[in-house]
Amino acid sequence: MIKTYSQRLLPPYYGLAQIAESERARAITVDGQTWEIQFLRTGNGSQSRNNIFRRAVTISDSEIKQNKLESILEGQEVDERILELTDFLTDVSLPFPAADRYEYWLLDEKHQSPLALIFSAKNPEQMNAYPSRPEWTALPAAVMPIESTEEEKSYAAAPVNYRLERLVAERAGINPKAKWFTRSSSEEYLFPTFMLSEDWQEEESINLCQRYLIRQSPRLLMLHGLNQELRRQLEINAKSFALEVARFYPLYPEIVDQALMNAILVEAKIRGTTEDQPALHKRRDGIHYL
Repeated sequence: MIKTYSQRLLPPYYGLAQIAESERARAITVDGQTWEIQFLRTGNGSQSRNNIFRRAVTISDSEIKQNKLESILEGQEVDERILELTDFLTDVSLPFPAADRYEYWLLDEKHQSPLALIFSAKNPEQMNAYPSRPEWTALPAAVMPIESTEEEKSYAAAPVNYRLERLVAERAGINPKAKWFTRSSSEEYLFPTFMLSEDWQEEESINLCQRYLIRQSPRLLMLHGLNQELRRQLEINAKSFALEVARFYPLYPEIVDQALMNAILVEAKIRGTTEDQPALHKRRDGIHYL
C-alpha cells in the first residue's frame, strides 16, 4: 500500500514536500516537476523512527507520465521499488493532504507563546528524532533574495533575511525555549498563520517581517487551510515572482483569483522563453532523509 501526504520543509520553511511512501521506498517532490525516489536503508517498516532513506534516482514528472524509465535508467537494472512508485505516480493528483500536525515552536521570551516554527512532524514518535534546537533560521538570501532599498544599499545593509533572523533570536531571549505542540483546527488562532509572528512593536521590525513574508508568498501559497482573504493577498503579493509561482503552482491546494494566476503563469512562460531558468530551481534544498 502506498500512502500520500505532504509535509513542510523545515528549517527554514522552503515549501511543502509531496511524499508517496511504500513500505520499502518513497518518492518526494518539492515542485511537482522532479521526483526523487529514496530507498529505505534501516529500520523495520515505514513507521520506524530509526528509518533512514537514501537517494536512488531522480525522475522528472514528464518522464514518469511518458513511461520512459528504461531509457532514464539505461545500463541499470530497474528496481521493482522504483517501478512500483513510478507506476503509482502516473495518475496521482497534487497536492497531497498535509499531515505534519506536530509542531516544534520557538517561544517568545516574554509571553512564552509561539514565535516561529522550527520543525514539524507527521507522527508523534518522530519528534524524538529531531534535535533540541531552540533557534529559528530564515530562508537564506542565496535561495530567496530580497531586494534592498536604495537607503539600505547606501550603507551596505545585511540582507533582510538575516536581519529578521536576528530580531527573532533577540525576541526569544538569551536562553531561548522551544516546545512541541499538537495542532488542532480549534486552536489555529494560537499560532502565527505564516509560521512566524507578525506582531512586532517597532516600525523597522514590522517592515522587515512583512518584506520577508511578501517575498515568501510563492511558497506560502502551498500551505493548506488558509482562508480566502489571506490566500487572495498572497496571490497578489506573488505577482512579482512569476517564475517561482510557475514552479510551485502544481502544489497550490486552492486558487482564489484564477484570472490573476493565469496572468502570472503567462508572464512566467514568456520569461521562460527569453531568460535562463534560475540556477536556484535546480537546487535540492530541503529534501529530507529522516
